[in-house]
Amino acid sequence: MLEELEEKFETDTLDVKFDMKAVEGNEEKGEFSGYGSIFGNKDLGNDIVVEGAFAKSIARKGAKSVKLLYQHKADEPIGVFDEILEDSKGLAVKGRLAMGTQRGREVFELMKMGALDGLSIGFRINEKGSEYDKGGKRRYIKEVDLMEISAVTFPMNPKARVEMVKGEDKTVREWEEIMRDAGSLSRNEAKVAATAVTKALSNRDDCSDHKPEVISSIENLTNILKPQNTE
Repeated sequence: MLEELEEKFETDTLDVKFDMKAVEGNEEKGEFSGYGSIFGNKDLGNDIVVEGAFAKSIARKGAKSVKLLYQHKADEPIGVFDEILEDSKGLAVKGRLAMGTQRGREVFELMKMGALDGLSIGFRINEKGSEYDKGGKRRYIKEVDLMEISAVTFPMNPKARVEMVKGEDKTVREWEEIMRDAGSLSRNEAKVAATAVTKALSNRDDCSDHKPEVISSIENLTNILKPQNTE
């Protein structure tokens, strides 16, 4: 019986890039959000998750019962999920990394840098929960028992995205692109400027009560460098 269950346990990996955005909140909470799965998109294993595949499992378990792991290692939990739900796009998640642990802090820093940018879902499925299309050589996953969602290095599906890490505005790479496009800076100049802006924005809450001119300068710089819509 145990062997049968193990055979039905499958891992699906979905690319979750950390797009840092301006968020009010305490960075020490280690909060992030994004998508663990995208509906209707074929991954590198030729699997397509159908909308509604997670609904029953989520309703039965709740977010807290779905484990947040590192690289699918059952002995390395790295936090908890506060919210897991299906929307029109896919499996939307909000979680908190365990910032009191070394691994939790490491994962959070790697997320902010964009070095760790994958999420992967672990689930159990039976034969009635999927349908194989021989002509298209793809499998449609219709119902699963969601077990865990992991932060991973090499995902399979390039469509899912982690959209927010609390405590950050944009990634350094995003600021580099803005600097180069709007400021006509060289690549090296853009890197230096992007790093400075990122650090300044991350510290704005600390100086808001005492140095309003710093906040004003940051806002002015953001407005100047913000890409303009040319259409």
